[in-house]
Amino acid sequence: MGAALAAREVSKRYGAIVALDRVSLEVRQGECVALIGESGSGKTTLLRCFNRLTDPDAGVVVVQGDDVSASDPVDLRRRVGYVPQDGGLLPHWPIGRNVALVPWLRGMNDPPALADQALRLVGLDPAAMANRWPRELSGGQRQRAAVARALAARPDIVLLDEPFGALDAITRADLQSTFLELRRELALTALLVTHDLAEACLLADRIAVMHQGRLEQVAPPGELREAPATAYVRTLLARARVVG
Repeated sequence: MGAALAAREVSKRYGAIVALDRVSLEVRQGECVALIGESGSGKTTLLRCFNRLTDPDAGVVVVQGDDVSASDPVDLRRRVGYVPQDGGLLPHWPIGRNVALVPWLRGMNDPPALADQALRLVGLDPAAMANRWPRELSGGQRQRAAVARALAARPDIVLLDEPFGALDAITRADLQSTFLELRRELALTALLVTHDLAEACLLADRIAVMHQGRLEQVAPPGELREAPATAYVRTLLARARVVG
């Protein structure tokens, strides 16, 4: 299958800090790629290039065949699902309205019904949740609602930035299972940022290891474990106690 997402020789600096150093990566249609690495390795910067929350200094970023530098950033963000680190729910809106936001912005038919469908997809009962406020939900429920909002307009592509990172182990495992089910049901293309190598191995078809703004290795989980390409990848595997 062709590439749904592509970064080609992408670079980004923040003053003296090199966030991305000539990074090239492709995510095929229907594939999940996990970006893994230490804090400051460039994972979130690369992710945010695909919905133009960050514009690179050099290189080309492509979404579904289109160079994003020539795309309307607002339209791009409405057609690509996005789950930020904190979920990003609007605290002054009830859950149903939060989840219906993108379908409403895109002028789709019956946004509340699309929101209800998305809530059911992530395992939340619309009748019980739609009128509740984000502050009234548990951490796991808020993250499920954030994923529902990203899916409500039925995008082909979803970008997820540490979506399960702040949750307890049991809730995190439940949401990981939900994500796997959603990928199978919706044939989603996903780019997932995580600091957890075990999570990346569980959820992703391929893992892209980043270090100091550069890609160290891109490989399926089994290949990564059995044939780490660099000393950094070997160290990362050892620290995470992930072995071949």
